[in-house]
Amino acid sequence: MKTSLSVAALLLCANLVHAECKPSPWGPEDEIGNANLINAASVLAASKLITTGKTYPLGITIDSNTPAFPPRQMSLQVVQPGQQFGQRPFPNAVYNDDIFTGWFGIGSQLDGLGHMGGADGNFYNCFKGTEISDISGLTKLGTHNVPPLVARGIVLDMAAYRGKAFLAAGESFSVKDVQAVEKAQGTPVREGDVVLFHTGWTDAKLDSDPVAWASGEPGISEEVATYLASKRVVAVGADTWGVDVAPSPDPARTFQGHVILLKENGIYLLETMNTGPLVRDDVHEFMFVLGQARVRGAVQMMINPVAIR
Repeated sequence: MKTSLSVAALLLCANLVHAECKPSPWGPEDEIGNANLINAASVLAASKLITTGKTYPLGITIDSNTPAFPPRQMSLQVVQPGQQFGQRPFPNAVYNDDIFTGWFGIGSQLDGLGHMGGADGNFYNCFKGTEISDISGLTKLGTHNVPPLVARGIVLDMAAYRGKAFLAAGESFSVKDVQAVEKAQGTPVREGDVVLFHTGWTDAKLDSDPVAWASGEPGISEEVATYLASKRVVAVGADTWGVDVAPSPDPARTFQGHVILLKENGIYLLETMNTGPLVRDDVHEFMFVLGQARVRGAVQMMINPVAIR
């Protein structure tokens, strides 16, 4: 009985320590996390990775049928304002306009630091959800604050490492696996990097079986999230809708990688990245460029980053 109580006490203490708020190393008002690591010197270094000038769009095309984490959805209407019954808005032209209704967290997206907090209700840099989450937009940690993310990018081909076209839903990989791919490709993870994982999941399932694609996914484990945080990367992404493995091996810690990266370390997430063209061209290192739409107070944002070889 005493042993059981001692173990329970240790677990409780461990959980309390893990949940403890972690202030930003850049000060109590910091809202951009590891994007602080990007500077003129790091951008110039990343530009030297360009050898051919070939560009790769990392965003996928989306529409109202694109599966998304429920209850997210979107619709698009194209209209011609003031042009009913042959009216013309200008003597020399007509025009189309579009009306978008939907969620920013559909398809390829940036998860901002205000997206995922911990069980304590705190978000990155100890900002309390009760204080920053207004229905009209976040008052802190909005994605409009994120500066241009221009950095060295690498894609780690986990599918090739496993000798598969794609990893299965619920399949994860360890730090040793990640380090083995880093070594095999000659692409070590470095401070300030944008690290993408290619699992083959989106290439294999998004079009052929969208229900299966959205029902689960291969992805990173908690230990991999912690490892990448120790490397002080700027962003972590994958060709999956949630980066974390799903279903989680521990239902009590679903999307814990989000918590580790976003809340605890100020590292952005890049979901549903189109990594297939990169690995098919044997491109594992590149210049990564992202300038997201700056909607004030947004939690997430649809994106189309560019990898430049």
